[in-house]
Amino acid sequence: MPNPVLVEVTRGRMVESRHRGMAVVVDGDGKVVMSLGEVETPVFPRSAVKSMQALPLVETGAADRYGFGDKELALSCASHSGEPEHMRLAGDIVARAGLSEADFECGRHWSFEPKVMIDQVRAGEKPDQRGNNCSGKHAGFLCLSCHAGVDHHGYVGYDHFVQASVRDVMSDLTGASLGHDNCGTDGCSIPTYAAPLDKIAHGFARMASGTGLGPERAKAAGRLISACMAEPFYVAGTGRACTALMGIAPGRIFAKTGAEGVFCAAIPEQGLGIALKCEDGSTRGAEAMIGAVLAKLFADDQELSAKLDDWSKKTLKNWNGIEVGQIRPAGELA
Repeated sequence: MPNPVLVEVTRGRMVESRHRGMAVVVDGDGKVVMSLGEVETPVFPRSAVKSMQALPLVETGAADRYGFGDKELALSCASHSGEPEHMRLAGDIVARAGLSEADFECGRHWSFEPKVMIDQVRAGEKPDQRGNNCSGKHAGFLCLSCHAGVDHHGYVGYDHFVQASVRDVMSDLTGASLGHDNCGTDGCSIPTYAAPLDKIAHGFARMASGTGLGPERAKAAGRLISACMAEPFYVAGTGRACTALMGIAPGRIFAKTGAEGVFCAAIPEQGLGIALKCEDGSTRGAEAMIGAVLAKLFADDQELSAKLDDWSKKTLKNWNGIEVGQIRPAGELA
């Protein structure tokens, strides 16, 4: 069975494009609350699971040793835009462990924020690894390695202590078997694992609720989610979807995007985890989907639900500012 159409793109009175997708909502006990499409399909969650990948940083005591507060923890879970605040904090974090920009292994690219990128080019700057959208996560990996007394060189490798720690935590949270057979390489060079979408959602429900987790892991998970909700700018940046969603309902929604049309979220007060994928990898489709799913889950709060529903719809304008269409949830998400 094909996955359902969950997002439409209109032009005039016609539907011009359609996005199919999968979405699932699960509680801490593993009960499926909402399911659309083939949600047992393995997907690469990419950056959407950075909060899971940050758990060893907190559980081992590395975060406390290097003085991580909410901003540092949020950045360790981030896909940030490479704005000056993000870059400064990433550099500051590794400096606490006696390291520098040269020790990152995530690669270099320009800022994702256009105004910042233009300023960088005008100033004759060159991209450095602090500006990589994954530098916060990598700063956390470096601190974890240093705290454990392990050589940090090659920390992105499958067999390194850091990645083995991440793999163990993610497998425990999701209940999915993670190994070479379902492993790929992410954009920032670390291993990424394909897991069933419903299991990923269950992992976030367990992080949000603490269900089935030991006391230390439950505490660490709650601390990371709370930090991201408290400092949403450091999770993404100016105008970004994750920052906007957490800003709509401060302290009530955790949201994290991933490449190729993936979005994950958690609602701590309801103990729910959410995972979805726009089948064609479209960011615009995934953003419409996550807004619509959240709007349905907050149906009892009419004001918040309306805000989320409105956010899920985007007006399309041409270069003259004329409205030409809309991106909107469709099917069961309409």
